Amino acid sequence: MKIGEIRPIEQNDFLIKELKKQKEKQQEKEQNGGKKGYTFIIDGMKLPVTPEKLTVKIGNSNKTYTLMNDGEINILKTPGLTEIEFEALLPNVEYSFAEYENGFKNAKAYLNKLEKLKKKKKKFQFMVSRALPNGNHLFDTNMKCSLEEYTITEDASNMGMDVLVSVSLKQYRKYGVKKCKVKKKKQVNIQKLRESKEIHIENEDGEAVILLNGCYVIKLKKAMTVYNLAKKVYGHGDLYKVIAKANAKPASLRGEKPVLWKKSKKLKKGQKVNIPDTYYR
Repeated sequence: MKIGEIRPIEQNDFLIKELKKQKEKQQEKEQNGGKKGYTFIIDGMKLPVTPEKLTVKIGNSNKTYTLMNDGEINILKTPGLTEIEFEALLPNVEYSFAEYENGFKNAKAYLNKLEKLKKKKKKFQFMVSRALPNGNHLFDTNMKCSLEEYTITEDASNMGMDVLVSVSLKQYRKYGVKKCKVKKKKQVNIQKLRESKEIHIENEDGEAVILLNGCYVIKLKKAMTVYNLAKKVYGHGDLYKVIAKANAKPASLRGEKPVLWKKSKKLKKGQKVNIPDTYYR
């Protein structure tokens, strides 16, 4: 045989075995009304020859720790990403055992599809449909995946002009970024409060009195809700909880939580209220 010469298909061991297997499948398929056992689909692209083997690995995220007295323990976590591997024959010759949608396509069409998925960083749907020879449905694999890597093998001595591609997929999980707003420490504008016609600040020698818990003591000149008071003092009614905590009544029983004012609580004219000097927003 001359260098570079490709052996005829009938002499290619790989193809002889493949043709034999697929011929047996075709005969079985015809005996069962033309129903196919397995179908592989990648991003809407059906593989012409069903891979002989599919490996699905469920990732593990559990953590094992060793305790001083109890030995090893296993902390159960959410499963890791699923990994999928298979090899597919992409014929450059139209075989009777291969199945095509909308007519014959050579290996280049399928390789172009894989290249596009990889270069465009596209997530796609990977599906495997399984059925018994009698047509009874088994179960399906339907998963959003990304193409991790693929290897193209051309072996003229075994596969003639056909191409064998090894594909590795990984499950894709949708995720989002949570925005976190960092609250800044701010201080009450005491001068603005002094000018208010609705609030009186008790003072000592002309200066506002600061209590040990970091609060001003104010006296209301008119009735208002805790929400409206927070709006007057801090400029934002949703900060009413700052005032509510500073004026909470101690719990009557041990273990109970302090009683907090609700934002709709009505404060009376002349009532004294503790106002924290600092707050976060």
